[in-house]
Amino acid sequence: MSRWLQETGGTRGASYDEAFRELAASGVDVHGEAAYVAALVAPGAGVVDAGCGTGRVAVELARRGYGVVGIDDDASMLEVARATGGVRWELDDLATTTLTLAADLVVAAGNVVVFLEEGTERQVVQRMTSWLLPGGLLVSGWRTDRLAPEEYDRWCAFAGLEPVARHSTWDGAAWTDDATWCVAVHRHP
Repeated sequence: MSRWLQETGGTRGASYDEAFRELAASGVDVHGEAAYVAALVAPGAGVVDAGCGTGRVAVELARRGYGVVGIDDDASMLEVARATGGVRWELDDLATTTLTLAADLVVAAGNVVVFLEEGTERQVVQRMTSWLLPGGLLVSGWRTDRLAPEEYDRWCAFAGLEPVARHSTWDGAAWTDDATWCVAVHRHP
């Protein structure tokens, strides 16, 4: 069971969505992850939103013209996501899924990699890599107090991915060793 389900009990979908709706209503841009992805691949590209939650990133990418599949293991989050069309939603665990997908980019935003079931992280990175077309990109973002970027890089190297970029925000701010957030981009050769 993912750390997310262990910590939340799988019941936070509505409250999680409401928190982002309030942020958006206050003027905060809640689409930084989608904008980052859009800068990497052209509209029409296939994108997998791994750990999609309530679908905030996936829905925005679909609105921008991407073909999106959203996957999450929290039924309460997907219940919110499914209220929006334009995206294929899958209730599945990233550690055990047998889904066969082909994507230009896989995004794991919002601390997805730190909420995986402990001990499955390397396996999940391999699974996400298996969904990438040659030249495809894996993009992940997480808080650095929960996962060292070097550890994530080791998982990616094990999966055969090549590092492309690292930023300290979804706005593309330059990486610094004291950054509290990491956005990493790796390429499938």
